[in-house]
Amino acid sequence: MPDQTFDVEVAREFDAPIERVWRAWTTPDDLREWWGPHGFTCPRAEADVRPGGAIVVTMRAPAEWGGSEHHSRWDITDAVAPTLLRYVHRFCDAEGRPISAAEAGVPPGVPDENHHEVVLADLGDGRTLLEMVEHGYFTADARDLSANGLEQCLEKMASLVERPA
Repeated sequence: MPDQTFDVEVAREFDAPIERVWRAWTTPDDLREWWGPHGFTCPRAEADVRPGGAIVVTMRAPAEWGGSEHHSRWDITDAVAPTLLRYVHRFCDAEGRPISAAEAGVPPGVPDENHHEVVLADLGDGRTLLEMVEHGYFTADARDLSANGLEQCLEKMASLVERPA
């Protein structure tokens, strides 16, 4: 483990009620719509949202990038609807068994597992603030790559939750 680690910290306001943003994080149909950066899809999402439960997602690269699939398991440590979700992110195989970051084919500097925290706040007038931290990247480059991907995911989430009902 390196002496210094780097955290991803993002904040985003959504023009959507807090309950809608929470559902986007915790409902398989919603997760499939936004998980993965632009051009990536999420063909699988499973959610057992409770401490001790897990969210399992599969991210598929676009065909022009080879169409590879990357599986992740988010082992939930805290879930307080609709305001708090804490989990340990782990790479996994298609069956959900943990694998190393190297086995998952991700760039150097990304840990095998890291702690994530999502905090939602009701801003009133049907608006929600999301603040998220991903802890423990080994390099600034790995942190920046993850932050870029997360920002793209949140753009896709905004398109989902801000859609008229």
